[in-house]
Amino acid sequence: MQQIHISENFKKMTATSVSFISLFIFTYIALILLAICLVALCGFLGFVLVSIKFHSITVMLAIGLVSMGVLILIFLVKFIFKKHVTDLTHLTEISREQEPALFSLIEEIVKEVETEFPKKIYLSADVNAGVFYDSSFWSMILPVKKNLQIGIGLVNTVSVSEFKAILAHEFGHFSQRTMKVGSYVYNVNQVIYNMLYDNESYNSLAQSMAVSNGYLAIFVGLAFRIITGIQWILKKVYEKINLSYMSLSREMEFHADEVAANVAGSRPLITSLLRMELADHSFNQVLNYYSGKVGESVKAQNIYPQQAFVMNFLATKRKLPFENNLPLVDLDHLSSYNKSKIVITDQWASHPSTEDRVRQLEKLNLESPDDDVQPASVLFSDMSVLQDNVTAKLFSAVQYSEPVLVNTSEQFIADFLEKYRKNSFDDFYNTYYDSKNPSPGEPENISQRSEGQIVLQDLFSSDWVDKVDTCTGMENDIHLLRQIAEGSYDVKSFDYDGIKYVPEDCAWLIPNIENKLQEKKAVIGLHDVVVYKCFLNMAENSGKESEFKSLYATFSCIDNDFDKRFSTYLAITKASGFMFQTTPFEVIRESLTTLKEVENGFKEEIKSMLTEDIFNSVTTEEMKTSFNEYLSNQYTYFHDQNYKSAELDILFTCINSYHFIISTTHFNSKKQLLDFQVSLLSADLSVSS
Repeated sequence: MQQIHISENFKKMTATSVSFISLFIFTYIALILLAICLVALCGFLGFVLVSIKFHSITVMLAIGLVSMGVLILIFLVKFIFKKHVTDLTHLTEISREQEPALFSLIEEIVKEVETEFPKKIYLSADVNAGVFYDSSFWSMILPVKKNLQIGIGLVNTVSVSEFKAILAHEFGHFSQRTMKVGSYVYNVNQVIYNMLYDNESYNSLAQSMAVSNGYLAIFVGLAFRIITGIQWILKKVYEKINLSYMSLSREMEFHADEVAANVAGSRPLITSLLRMELADHSFNQVLNYYSGKVGESVKAQNIYPQQAFVMNFLATKRKLPFENNLPLVDLDHLSSYNKSKIVITDQWASHPSTEDRVRQLEKLNLESPDDDVQPASVLFSDMSVLQDNVTAKLFSAVQYSEPVLVNTSEQFIADFLEKYRKNSFDDFYNTYYDSKNPSPGEPENISQRSEGQIVLQDLFSSDWVDKVDTCTGMENDIHLLRQIAEGSYDVKSFDYDGIKYVPEDCAWLIPNIENKLQEKKAVIGLHDVVVYKCFLNMAENSGKESEFKSLYATFSCIDNDFDKRFSTYLAITKASGFMFQTTPFEVIRESLTTLKEVENGFKEEIKSMLTEDIFNSVTTEEMKTSFNEYLSNQYTYFHDQNYKSAELDILFTCINSYHFIISTTHFNSKKQLLDFQVSLLSADLSVSS
């Protein structure tokens, strides 16, 4: 492998990280010295107290003083004894004897990358691969052997060359001595995190001391006040180190990509990176399907043929080309759903964007020395058995109430296709309505008759879909710019449409974008009139005008109220969010007061919803029972320093049910209208307007 170039930015980020590590070491040593001095001072004062008068009170005060100093010192050194051990229960270890071809490939990669062979190799269920190790304070000093984790969901969706490139990327993280800085930063982060947040056992120790004696409780309280000050200092250092680590981590990814490209070529890593999101989404689709089948006690023997089916099905729907039986995703497709013109460097992101990584690999343009297009599964002795075993381990964590039924792939495919049909709009619309709603347009425009022919296929052409996606992107940009203007999204600068701006520019930039958005929406609005009139003519010709107008009226009614109802859902979700956080009792009481105010509006919306017939078809009797119980009680949710779990269950059941009902009703009404329009289509491809 040729010498990998270390970029100037990489060197800069490394130097910055080293400087912040040095800052931490200096700060930490200073805190340790102060803590030791405090312990000595407390011991001396305790000795003086007892010397002046030997009494049970002075003895307890002396013990309290010493305990305060010792508690602070323990807080500062407890991380030394903390070890981060990776949970291996979901993993399956494999050996060279079991998988000789795989081990041979890994041996070839580590030799070329000039790094060490992994200590152990494990299989997981997921769509990923990674190198991991058990870390502690001592791993900054002593050498640590790394383990390799390979996801079967990944192997199932890549070729041999792509798989080789992915593994080379993982080992590339450890191929240069400069990269070891990242390991030090990681461990320093772990140390500070331990002192800031991982304090459960320490708090238990302090609490047991405090409750054992009233005098000790005073000094434990003082110790915690001092520790709060130490944590404030460490938080500032933690933020700086984390920011530098994130920047370094992004450079590490580019470096590891270059290592992988030298080993396997640029293209295999590019194609696997671009396919990863689709492969992962397909895997999660299968998992979500079986999550919904837990109540029926249904599981799979092997989920991976089902993952492959979903991936290929979705790729076909998205009109993606295939190469060697794998879908090819390109950058244009990846960005086709994102029309945002805002570019913000996410300083907290640990990885560069896929787009940035692909462009960097394209610049390298390194050829593949051996383009093996076989599926990566050929590297394993018996992939189907491994897939069965990993699937079994995945389902072993699920508790079933009835004897388990094993689903066949045929049954999964039939269920998936039926669910997809129910939850998506007809292909005729070409995703035009995926992010917008059908609209008849302005009444004055509808009454005007247009001349000429309308080609049905042009109604939802890619050009019109692009216009809709552009509007969606502009709306998202406006929302983000408002957050920047308000200061809730903290950035020093950002790019919009290739031009750099600062937050103060949002004051005039937002209205400017809003004006352009209204112009584009006006064009789409006129097109919606054409669409409406086209289908109205077909409905008139087939004698279904009243049914067509009725479906439009029903959907318009539901759609007009949806924003208000959804705002109510967002408000109650936000108001109850504090219950998922650890907060002081005073904050809990204040938050409960706010929640009660929001609850009044939420309950009124539920009452209104229960009286409207349009929601009946998706409201189950179980939901009605929960709603009625919730409406007939005034819950307090919190008593005697504890949350009341039964009341919270009712609250969150009602919140989730409310969201399900309004969203499902809106979607079903929209789909019913759109399906009816498709049913009006004749064999001819055009119709007079």
